[in-house]
Amino acid sequence: MPAASFDAERVLADLHLLDERTGGPGGARRLAWTDDWEAARDLVIEIAGPDFRSERDRAGNLWFLPPGDHRRLLVIGSHLDAVPAGGWLDGALGVLAGIEVARACRADASADGTAVAVVDWADEEGARFGFSLFGSSAFTGALDPAQVARLSDTEGVWAKDALGDHGVVLDDLNGPDPRLERIAAYLELHIEQGPVLERAGLLGSAVTGTVGIERDRVTFSGQASHAGTTPMDARHDAFLAAADTALGLERLALAGGGRATTGRVELEPDVPTAVAGEVTLYCDLRHGDRDRLESLRKEGMELAEAAAARRGCSVSRERVWRIQPRSFDPRLVAAAEEAFAEVLGAPVGAIESGALHDAAELAPFVPTTMLFCASRGGLSHCPEEDSDDEALLAACRALDSLTRRLLGSGLGSEGRAR
Repeated sequence: MPAASFDAERVLADLHLLDERTGGPGGARRLAWTDDWEAARDLVIEIAGPDFRSERDRAGNLWFLPPGDHRRLLVIGSHLDAVPAGGWLDGALGVLAGIEVARACRADASADGTAVAVVDWADEEGARFGFSLFGSSAFTGALDPAQVARLSDTEGVWAKDALGDHGVVLDDLNGPDPRLERIAAYLELHIEQGPVLERAGLLGSAVTGTVGIERDRVTFSGQASHAGTTPMDARHDAFLAAADTALGLERLALAGGGRATTGRVELEPDVPTAVAGEVTLYCDLRHGDRDRLESLRKEGMELAEAAAARRGCSVSRERVWRIQPRSFDPRLVAAAEEAFAEVLGAPVGAIESGALHDAAELAPFVPTTMLFCASRGGLSHCPEEDSDDEALLAACRALDSLTRRLLGSGLGSEGRAR
């Protein structure tokens, strides 16, 4: 089924070029809303070349559109932004593979005029301000601009100002983008970022959906005091209350089958010779079941309150971001399984994603599915992130096969699945 014009090897070459320009031994340098990120996007525009018309929407999402005026779009998307010192494949694989598939499919628009477009979603990671899926949630109209306006980075730069430096005006992000109505389906290729496929001996798989996430800022307030003169039994140590909470969240997640991470901690006064008077934890909770995720968050707060009381501290919580568990379109999941089976010559099945992806924001609005490529060692968000060439090539070819299947199925004329 894949046409001779599709070149999976070129995707690998483009990925290596992007890594040479925006990576290195210290990992990826593509943090959203920075000059490095813009340089990566400029390079991908060069890679796409004259085969596409590139344009940015009001949320800063970068679109690669086919020539002509097409009534319906089959969209392939992912993201170029990365966490600090992240890996070379995370997000970038899906964008560059999408461009190669769309280039090869230029002559294959469906009978109703559905053509293939590619989008690089702005700030999928949320690494700078803690708000993930910014561009895709703004596109669907799910974004609350006021919530983003309250966020700042570790240097004290407000999100509103950083976005404004890149042409995005928060106050303009009300309601869905008009292009949403033209999307017939949404596809996303991504590395798994975990060890499940490698352990199963699989190069790739379809994806059934994504887990739900609750991300909170939890602040413990005690009393800053001298490290040498304050007796141990007279301290109100906010850090120890926070540490008790982090360990307790780990126990809750282990018992309930979820995930709990405290990946960022801020201390005041943040010096070795003082008891911490105020500590803020950024807590990331994940579960595939909506009710159990809600229980995990509730029990986590009860745990924080108890830890604070033991240390003579107070505690408050502010939600930074959330998303419910999302299931992908069953017909597209089945089609993705068939595409992988065609490429690999054997069935691969489908797995749930424990990581977050822009596909989760698109799923409630348009038929959506994802494809995973096996990750070496299950490592991601670090410089050691990698995948075998065999797995990368197979996943790219499966994306091409899936795209052609959908173009040939009259998807645009079927309308939306929900």
